[in-house]
Amino acid sequence: MSTSPFIHGRPLDIDLPLHVTEIEMGPPSGATFLMLHGFGASSFTWRHWAPKLAKRGRVLCVDYKGFGAAPKPSSDSYGLADQAKTVVQLVDQLGLGRVTLVGHSLGGGIALLVSKELCRRTERRLDCLVLVSSLAYSQRLSPFIPLSRNVRLSRFLVRTLGPQRLVRWVLHSIVHDPGVITSEMVDAYALPLRTRPGVDAALATGRSILVSGTKHISDRISEIDVPTLLMWGANEKVIPHWVGERLAEELPDAKLVTIQQCGHIPPEEAPDQSFSILSRFLEDVEYAGTTSGNGR
Repeated sequence: MSTSPFIHGRPLDIDLPLHVTEIEMGPPSGATFLMLHGFGASSFTWRHWAPKLAKRGRVLCVDYKGFGAAPKPSSDSYGLADQAKTVVQLVDQLGLGRVTLVGHSLGGGIALLVSKELCRRTERRLDCLVLVSSLAYSQRLSPFIPLSRNVRLSRFLVRTLGPQRLVRWVLHSIVHDPGVITSEMVDAYALPLRTRPGVDAALATGRSILVSGTKHISDRISEIDVPTLLMWGANEKVIPHWVGERLAEELPDAKLVTIQQCGHIPPEEAPDQSFSILSRFLEDVEYAGTTSGNGR
């Protein structure tokens, strides 16, 4: 099994259409951080956070079906519900407990679906939830999603512009300060688009969002009764800030933190500040669990 060229860890041998990189650096605490990236991305998004989180517990960076180093089947479903079902199967297959789900953008929408399933179960397996610029409600979609309807045109644009130029243009449109964009970022996000299966998987995912919408993500969202951190950039251009505000109102135990001078990718644009926010949240959750006598 191949490993990610950007996340240093051990690829897990699993019987699922996912690519999972495991990182363990400190003494095992029993906690597992399950990292879910956004649309058109991969585990690369978490390269600044993952090594630091690994000092707290086991980190599993997931490239879900069709993205990064994961399989890209040509005739399979790429809907959010299907992706979430596969992540739940991963939790079951590995027998994970004390899970903290961390999702960015599209991965946040998947994390919400997974969280609802785990919270419905009698055994307590979900510790807490971290949503970064997360998809959740019906909203105006970025133009890259509607473009997926026209497969021939989309393939032509990727082929004509080239994956790297296309990715650089997309990154410029979603970050606050283009100065944060590096050649490493462009190369990493462009890598899957160099192959026809990678392009087709991205387009299939976009079409699935257009067909099924996003309403099912937020249905019965109050069932997610775990501590939740919501992290948004003040200059967000993809998932409006009102989505974070509404999530903060509807989730039973959620806190919204806004990062100034930051766009759609806080782990990339403000890696130190965003991780400090995450670290404080985890410490607060741990402290609350200890003082309540329940212990997480």
